[in-house]
Amino acid sequence: MKLSSAKRVLLLVPSLAGGGAERVITTLLRNLDRSRFELHLGVLEAGGAYLRDIPGDVEIHPLNIRRVRYAVPGILKLIRMIEPQTVLSTLRHLNIALGFARPFFPRGTQLILRESVGSVEFADPTADFGFLSKWLCRHLYKRADRVVCLSNSLLDDLVENLAVPREKAVRIYNPVEIRRILEFAQSKNNPFRFHGTQLLAIGNFTRPKGFDVLLNALPAVLREHPDARLTFLGDGPLLGDMIALAQQLGILERVNFEGFQSNPWAYMRHADVFVFPSRYEGMPNALLEAVAIGTRAVASDCPGGIREIKDSARNLVLVPPENPQQLSKAIIAALAADKPKPESLAQVEKRMEKFTVQSVVNAYSALL
Repeated sequence: MKLSSAKRVLLLVPSLAGGGAERVITTLLRNLDRSRFELHLGVLEAGGAYLRDIPGDVEIHPLNIRRVRYAVPGILKLIRMIEPQTVLSTLRHLNIALGFARPFFPRGTQLILRESVGSVEFADPTADFGFLSKWLCRHLYKRADRVVCLSNSLLDDLVENLAVPREKAVRIYNPVEIRRILEFAQSKNNPFRFHGTQLLAIGNFTRPKGFDVLLNALPAVLREHPDARLTFLGDGPLLGDMIALAQQLGILERVNFEGFQSNPWAYMRHADVFVFPSRYEGMPNALLEAVAIGTRAVASDCPGGIREIKDSARNLVLVPPENPQQLSKAIIAALAADKPKPESLAQVEKRMEKFTVQSVVNAYSALL
């Protein structure tokens, strides 16, 4: 038995590849109080874009398992070795695996699951085993000691549709490292490779992100702003489909696919409009960060927590989801609006108070 006054916490993620959940975990690992917590990170697959962001005092435990379905024995072995007081898991497939493993936890080890999207994902025609996943979540999430929801709307959804007991559900927003992203945003000159009006979208190329809706909206924007260019940052399974759609629409020469970028904030700072056309969301990090930087933004008013960002934003316009016509009109209107005036760090932190690292870390610290 390890002797320490700090509580041992094991955070579990499938990998450290670029993604919103992984970014939240790395933010927590950088900011949780070391006098209170001894931090361990379990990853199914070693490596990934965020590996360099993990502090040196965090012990990383790669399980070298490619499929979550095979991870339960390795996770239980790791838990018995570390003997954490708390296990925090994120991403649904891993959460389901932890739900199965929960009866075999050592006595006194609590399980916290972080759910990012909610029941709306089960209706997505591209979701794997949607009905089965929903059934598993309804039966396994209640085994957790607490379930972290990223927005008030998501909390209500999990209680109503996934049978999570309300007393176990807790809302904690995603953290925004405002000082850090502002420093990165200002550390690089304009990264866009071409001159003109710059539209920016960031995320994985998957159906929920709605990038096909944005591409279908772009021709109308180009009629008003022929110099406009749309830049995508990210990767994913539908990248080839999006390139083909841009070619079909005759706009491929006005669209740039730049892949994953370690400093997306420089792009946000120099973008004329940040566009977020999702079909559904949890609490989107990229939109939160664009709002913090002060970039004019247009987002779909989709299921999830986006409405809860609105009162912290200076220049955010919401439009109906899956509506290219309304999206193009909103982008054109945003381009016609005045550019926001610069703010001090204190002003941004006051405006974004409920999303600041300190606020979110304090909430997780109390939970852990």
